[in-house]
Amino acid sequence: MRGARRLRDRPVMTGVARVAGVSHRTAPRSSPTGPSHTLGLVAFDTSLAGPTSTVYAIVRAARAAGHPLTVVSARSLDDDSVCAAVDTLCGRAVDGILAVAPTDPALAALASIPAEVPLLAVGAGDAAGVPVVGFDGVSGAAAATRHLLGLGHATVHHISGPAGWPEARERVAGWRAALAGAGVPVGMVLPGDWSVRSGFEAARQLAGDPEVTAIFCANDQMALGALRALHLAGRAVPGGVSVVGFGDIPEAPFLRPPLTTVRQDLAALGRASVEMLARQIAAGVRILRHVRFPPSFVERDSAAQPSCER
Repeated sequence: MRGARRLRDRPVMTGVARVAGVSHRTAPRSSPTGPSHTLGLVAFDTSLAGPTSTVYAIVRAARAAGHPLTVVSARSLDDDSVCAAVDTLCGRAVDGILAVAPTDPALAALASIPAEVPLLAVGAGDAAGVPVVGFDGVSGAAAATRHLLGLGHATVHHISGPAGWPEARERVAGWRAALAGAGVPVGMVLPGDWSVRSGFEAARQLAGDPEVTAIFCANDQMALGALRALHLAGRAVPGGVSVVGFGDIPEAPFLRPPLTTVRQDLAALGRASVEMLARQIAAGVRILRHVRFPPSFVERDSAAQPSCER
């Protein structure tokens, strides 16, 4: 944990000095709409729709609230890279830090940052010692699974996100809870990595089993891959297999068939993230809160009652 030690060992880190009251820049700068705190954002290089859309939502919310925003991209989501990105932001005189840090190592790195630094993890699961704002993945996954069961499917199979991602674990937990609540057999879990290809490969394994009639995918990209695999295998959607995704990417209504999915209000997430960090900065203390927004269910054409292939 060299990066974490580096942050702890620096005696006069710029960000810590400011929030501790030893910098003349502690006083908030004003703008016509209120204090103009300078915020830092730790992002990471990715083509994944969820984290990328979260970053855009934060950027838009910070701009709307009149907060200057400095963005630093971590090389990866390991301890050293995240701590190095935080260290860079502190050296650029930010007043508080937002981090899109959706993996266990990234959250562990944030937990090691000195408590004097206003900090908020965005779009992640629960993490000890780190304030978090995100979505309730358990309830969203449970809603998706209950919808499929309510259509009459005997069980629901799951293409999950990767190990080490709290959001992936939450969606597995919600899927399992819904199955247990309905008293039906637990379907298969096939691990994915959020990519279209991983959804394609997982669904290709499921497509050969005629007993498989319902699949819940942990994100929409994997659902897109699943749709393609099922089509190539001659399994009609939704006539032979129903598919539900998670995320409601912009392309979801235009897929063939339009994708039933779970929607997350990213604009609300961005606004809440900026507001929560601004409160920490104003209070001069890290506020340890975990705030979850309930997602909503979007019914389209990729899920239907089980029936003969057509």
